[in-house]
Amino acid sequence: MMSDSITERVEPTVAELENEGDIAADYLEELLDIADIDGDLNLDVRQGRAYVSVEADSGSLSLLSAPDTVQALQELTRLAVQNKTGAFSRLILDIGGSRDARRRQLETLVDAAAEKLDEGASQASLPAMSSYERKLVHDVAAERGLVSESYGEGADRHTVLRRR
Repeated sequence: MMSDSITERVEPTVAELENEGDIAADYLEELLDIADIDGDLNLDVRQGRAYVSVEADSGSLSLLSAPDTVQALQELTRLAVQNKTGAFSRLILDIGGSRDARRRQLETLVDAAAEKLDEGASQASLPAMSSYERKLVHDVAAERGLVSESYGEGADRHTVLRRR
């Protein structure tokens, strides 16, 4: 008789998340040095995740702050952390305020979907996005009094919004 084993995900401690941030910062510092880009690194722990932001007074981060580039660098940084710790990392990388800019874009997307719902649509589907972006959409939707659910698998996972 076979039994199903359920793997519980154990939330990392603040100390473990701070260690993730330190490892990520070391990796990113090396990367910035190689690319000859100036930037200040700030580490934080937010909502159970290591959060690393790269900031600069000059426009030196403009090439790195494009959403696809930030996503790719975040994945590389997560892999560097995982290589050192042996554990999956859910760290968030922000470059030059890219996360705030993306949140504003997602808010606009949710507001456009809300207009469609106001015009009589029963639901509004948003494009596929990362789990972090979907979480932001769920938060924004809740703030706007909407119900949100994610559907699909892998890279096709997307959010559908409805009125309560």
